[in-house]
Amino acid sequence: MNGRPGQSPKPSRAQRVGGRLKAELMELLLRGGLRDPALDGVYVTNVELTADLRHARVYFRLTRPTVSAKDQQSALAALSGAHGYLRRELGPRLQLQYMPDLKFFWDEGFDRAARVDAVLAEIRREDEEGRQ
Repeated sequence: MNGRPGQSPKPSRAQRVGGRLKAELMELLLRGGLRDPALDGVYVTNVELTADLRHARVYFRLTRPTVSAKDQQSALAALSGAHGYLRRELGPRLQLQYMPDLKFFWDEGFDRAARVDAVLAEIRREDEEGRQ
């Protein structure tokens, strides 16, 4: 901690490198470096790196409003298949001693938030019906 009240602590090296890794992955995805149609609309939501920077958990979503389980699996398979290409492209950009091993995961956070919102809306409706 930096000792000053009201200021957040300095991000760890893993957090800083994770931010750079996320930005570089997004640039590769947006520039069309990956030509797989299953990756159309894929974006990286978060990257978590281990403290030794050897392993990265890359969380992703699709921009489409409704996404089937098949779409999720297709995108996951395409990203996993591009693992070697991504590591080769990212290595020189990040200039790390070791390029992290990339593992891809569907970001469930948005799905959970949507379920919570739906439950809260149902509770509100039931509460309003109970008052009438």
